[in-house]
Amino acid sequence: MKSDSEEIAGEFLEISSEQRLNLILNLSTEKSNLSSMARKLDATPAEVHRNFGRLQKAGMVKRDSDGNYDLTLYGRTICSQIPTIRFMARNKRYFESHGFADLPTKFVQRLGALLESDMVSGYVKVIEQWENIYKNAEKYIYNILIEIPYNEKLVQTLQDKLKNKVAISSIFSESAVISKERHDLLSKFDFSKFVKDGTLERKMLKDAKIALIMNEMEAGLSFPSDSGEPDMSKMFHSTDRSFHEWCLDFFSECWKNAGAFQESKIAKC
Repeated sequence: MKSDSEEIAGEFLEISSEQRLNLILNLSTEKSNLSSMARKLDATPAEVHRNFGRLQKAGMVKRDSDGNYDLTLYGRTICSQIPTIRFMARNKRYFESHGFADLPTKFVQRLGALLESDMVSGYVKVIEQWENIYKNAEKYIYNILIEIPYNEKLVQTLQDKLKNKVAISSIFSESAVISKERHDLLSKFDFSKFVKDGTLERKMLKDAKIALIMNEMEAGLSFPSDSGEPDMSKMFHSTDRSFHEWCLDFFSECWKNAGAFQESKIAKC
């Protein structure tokens, strides 16, 4: 009887071939006959037939009565895990110096949802993208704030959005890095009325590590350094639906676990 490691190694062997991997990825979008797939992959029918045979034997592919190949449930499930591998492989260098901190396992398992994203590099460009996400918001703005670059332009944008009934929900980390301008800007811009009418909601987490900013259409996400320190010099940004859904679910999880906002804790930072 095969051990678990032997069995899993055998399954990886079946998709270690570039052509077999391309076969199942293509079948994940539509079924195909032998000749069509050979043309699509610029391969000989004999090559494709041999690899289809291996995938059938492995239980990943089946053939219907019309001669078309399609994925089995097992094959489709294997395909659904490939985006996570692609995301990590594409960003391997980034994750050599960054970590997931205490990201729940259920979100690590869904990292493939972040595949269709662009890396924004440079602190200035990241903050510019933040401001664009704020400006583009028409329904809501959700934040997880671990480093807060208060400036008059950004705070003015937030106030304008609140006046236009754009709901803002922010989670502050108790260890957040706060700019010195915070006190003066809060004195100039009075947000208390928005807190009272519920348009502006705030909560706190003991030590949030992952920064998040999103509106109803786009999101930005920054992971901490591998030592756990905030790093706002790089950010994944996307308007992709799966990316947005991952971010929304993560924000909702953090919001559920966050405590009441306490200004005194921010003031000590």
